Amino acid sequence: MMGRRRAPAGPEVWAVCRDMIPAGSVFAFLAEHRRALFPPEAFGDMYAPVNGRPSVPPSLLATVVVLQALHGLSDEEAVAALRFDLRWKAACGLGLYDQGFDPSLLTYFRRRLARSPAPDRIFQAVRIVVEQTGVLAGRTRRALDSAVLLDAVATQDTITQLIAAIRRVARQVPGASVLVAAHCHAHDYTDPGKPKIAWDDEQAKNALVSGLVTDALTLLDQLAGQDLDEPAAGAVGLLALIAGQDVEPADDSDGTDGRWRIARRTAPDRIVSTVDPQARHIHKSGRQRDDGYKAHLAVEPETGLFTAVALRPGAGAAHHEAAVAPGLLAAERGVLQILADAAYAAADLRAALTDAGHRLLIKPPALKPAVPGGFTLDDFVIDTGVGTVTCPAGHTVPLAATGGLYQQRRATFTGLCAACPLRDRCTTAKTGRVVTIRPHHDLQAAARHQAATDPAWQEDYRRWRPMVERAVAWLVARGSRRLRYRGAYANDRWLHHRAAALNLRRLINLGLTHTSGIWTLKPITA
Repeated sequence: MMGRRRAPAGPEVWAVCRDMIPAGSVFAFLAEHRRALFPPEAFGDMYAPVNGRPSVPPSLLATVVVLQALHGLSDEEAVAALRFDLRWKAACGLGLYDQGFDPSLLTYFRRRLARSPAPDRIFQAVRIVVEQTGVLAGRTRRALDSAVLLDAVATQDTITQLIAAIRRVARQVPGASVLVAAHCHAHDYTDPGKPKIAWDDEQAKNALVSGLVTDALTLLDQLAGQDLDEPAAGAVGLLALIAGQDVEPADDSDGTDGRWRIARRTAPDRIVSTVDPQARHIHKSGRQRDDGYKAHLAVEPETGLFTAVALRPGAGAAHHEAAVAPGLLAAERGVLQILADAAYAAADLRAALTDAGHRLLIKPPALKPAVPGGFTLDDFVIDTGVGTVTCPAGHTVPLAATGGLYQQRRATFTGLCAACPLRDRCTTAKTGRVVTIRPHHDLQAAARHQAATDPAWQEDYRRWRPMVERAVAWLVARGSRRLRYRGAYANDRWLHHRAAALNLRRLINLGLTHTSGIWTLKPITA
């Protein structure tokens, strides 16, 4: 049953220590308005209506979750602050002698939120405040960006992952421990440590890899066809992925003789840890390489308010910036000015946003010439309507019909390049240059031309696009780039709580107040 109020233990801190709480701070605001921000009825569906003992009031727990997310604290640290910090006590309406509650209650509360029909209701509560204040009225710019968030686990090498995956199957699949003992002999799988071999001996390492892969494949074969519950099936599926993602048959082997080696490449969408199978390698740039997730953000650049957020695995086409962007903008109404970097320049996204009537300030990626310093696609005259391509030397050839996986069209200059004086700047192909275009070519070409020649476009991009970096800096401050949870879903809930806390702090700085049941912004005077 949901608890509604908590009697203060001792004198109420906000009543007796008001002058000690910084005016205009998040603490002072929550002390005054937490009940209006998080009314009990907002959490009623998460609790039994009449049965059971009264819980710790969810409005108190929500207040602690907001402060915890704002300050980047663990559950234990948050409860310690609630017990010893007068600011936290005042914000939560506690008495001076109140001992708080056990840290596990924060875990239970987050679990209730996650299982409820509205798992992001704390973010939505702050979003309602944003809408009621009208702070975004007339502000039609939205900046899109992503930020790398590091996972909460250690990245595992191939050998560690194989051993851990076999051990997990032994734990979670009924009867699998007997199968492991009977059929898997490359390692003592009751020992969680690494095998004791000469790690600088390549032959010994390859023999170990061969043995571990053979054990994994043997175990999978023994378990084939069994009716497994969800955790057991997940463990078996993970073992199958791990057994194949990082290895390849040894030289002069097809794998049937049991000889394997670590592959000399990185598998796409590679699992980096059996402890958090959703974490991924992330290449944000050519130099920045991390493991974890990406936070996808939509920000109003003038105020710095997060209008939408989403956390996704750091790799994979379904989690690319251009694939996530439509969801970030789904709740928006009216025509917007969309600002984004080249990660959002995919043709399909640009076409969809253009069709919706938005003005796009999405930076086009630079075209790569076939020859360093030579001609790019934009140096060719491409008429998709007529179906012709004219090269810089003036040769015109037809565009072929659409075909292939990406619905491409090709123009082939076979026989025209051999004696061309511009060949060295155009192609190194013996048969001549081949020009390939994809759907929405005209739209992409127009975007590149506008970005290169339109002063108004360039001024707006330079003025407003960098503002999103301010919001990203707020997001990852106080050690928040390192995640505390495992799995995309749990970390997505944290991201929404973090964004809610940052939005609330920003609104308070803008003069947020609650008068006669209405959220308004009162200008702050010196």
